[in-house]
Amino acid sequence: MSEIKDPNLNILHPIEKRILNSLESNESISINSLKRMTNLHIDQIRRGLEWLKFKKLIIFQNSDDVRISLGETGKQSIENGLPERRLVEAIKNGNSTIAQILKTGKVTVNEVNIAISKSKMNKWIEIGHDKKNAMMLSILDDSKNNSGEEILLKKIKDNGNNIKQSELSKDEINILQSLRKRPDLVLSKKNDELVSLTEEGNKIKSLLFNLEKNMALEQYESNVQALTSDMIVSGKWKSVKFREIDVEANTPLLFPGRTNPLTDLIEEIREAFVSLGFTEIEGNYVQSSFWNFDALFTPQDHAARDMQDTFYINDQTTIELSTNKVIQNVAKSHLHGWHYKWDRNQAKKLVLRTHTTPVTLKYLSENITEATKIFTIGRVFRNEKVSYKHLVEFNQIEGVVTDKNITLRDLMGIQIEFYKKIGIKKIKFWPTFFPYTEPSLQSMIYNQRLGKWIELFGMGIFRPEVVCPLGIKNPVLAWGGGIERIAMLRYDISDVRDLYNNKLSWLRGTERCLLLG
Repeated sequence: MSEIKDPNLNILHPIEKRILNSLESNESISINSLKRMTNLHIDQIRRGLEWLKFKKLIIFQNSDDVRISLGETGKQSIENGLPERRLVEAIKNGNSTIAQILKTGKVTVNEVNIAISKSKMNKWIEIGHDKKNAMMLSILDDSKNNSGEEILLKKIKDNGNNIKQSELSKDEINILQSLRKRPDLVLSKKNDELVSLTEEGNKIKSLLFNLEKNMALEQYESNVQALTSDMIVSGKWKSVKFREIDVEANTPLLFPGRTNPLTDLIEEIREAFVSLGFTEIEGNYVQSSFWNFDALFTPQDHAARDMQDTFYINDQTTIELSTNKVIQNVAKSHLHGWHYKWDRNQAKKLVLRTHTTPVTLKYLSENITEATKIFTIGRVFRNEKVSYKHLVEFNQIEGVVTDKNITLRDLMGIQIEFYKKIGIKKIKFWPTFFPYTEPSLQSMIYNQRLGKWIELFGMGIFRPEVVCPLGIKNPVLAWGGGIERIAMLRYDISDVRDLYNNKLSWLRGTERCLLLG
């Protein structure tokens, strides 16, 4: 018995060979017919056909034709008539009101509306009203004529309850569309997809049909597909014939899950802080107005505290603000600085934090040391109108350093080192104003892609009115800003909302490591 030498046969799977054996030259066959002839599962058939199609041994012939048959309701309508026909019969028997028609049992409550509508459309009935304005139905002469729907249903029945849509006229197609809108009158089934051999497939088929090749085929179908430990131990693997593998076949595309590029950026920023010797701290989203505003020397009548800018937790207040000493010190700083009597009840109101500074400030007041370097990353909330550059909630980063003899120059140096960690090399600083730092600076970075300087983070030294009431004696340097702003620059996004749209093509296609400079 000779081996099969044709390379195409060597890479064929037993399923493919069985399908090829069932296909006839110059003939098309349906997938369901293949299933019956090969005794393979439908999933095996479809898999094998895809393999054969890739090897260009078969072609698919898609049939656009649809076969029409009667549904259960359609079959009943052939025997008993459509609801509109039964309505006409009831009216002919002297029943002119809906109540009388329903009482006859010719039409049910669920059918009466469609029956009246269709009868009126077919010009079978006329609707009038009696002296009491009750609806009255009367017969017209056209009721003797069959409707297009009745004629088409009978045509389907007369054709053995199976008719091709392509055999219907244009008018009948329109009537068919009307029938399809009515439950279970007609059923539509698309013709099975047909398969036929290509010229190359015919060649392989002729080889398979050769008796000598068929004998070899049985050998190939019995080939072992996997090497087991038992074969290795017993040495049986030396005499076993293994099925060949097509190493040129396409591998399946995999789309493993991945993190959002914004999350990647947050992790990169976190790593930059840690590498500079900072310690991360966390705090609650909900803060008291005391820590969110008052401790930062923001007057209680400041516009930033209005409902237009801040999310307040309705009718919720906190009991504990801080130690009595800290509370008294904050009240005095407001009295001396803003010349008004500070209201403790206003400070008790709970808000969704508008920045991360209350977290760092509260930490410093509760952990007073000579020197510390901390940072926090988290969501903040602003009651703003959503736009291409504003969100209701976004991520903010903040770094804080305190030591005995540090200055603004130290803060600029730390910022430069931080920016280098995330790929920004061209930096400069611009004097500006912030309510709770003095002096204050705005960091500027040069974006090569845009060809201009861009404002990024705010920075400065906390004012004495902020740190002294908390018992902090050393200078406190701070800087921070929105992470989404960095992400927009890094990923060349003009609308901040795109970061949260979860567009798969963007999520999968965005490179992880991009430089801003």
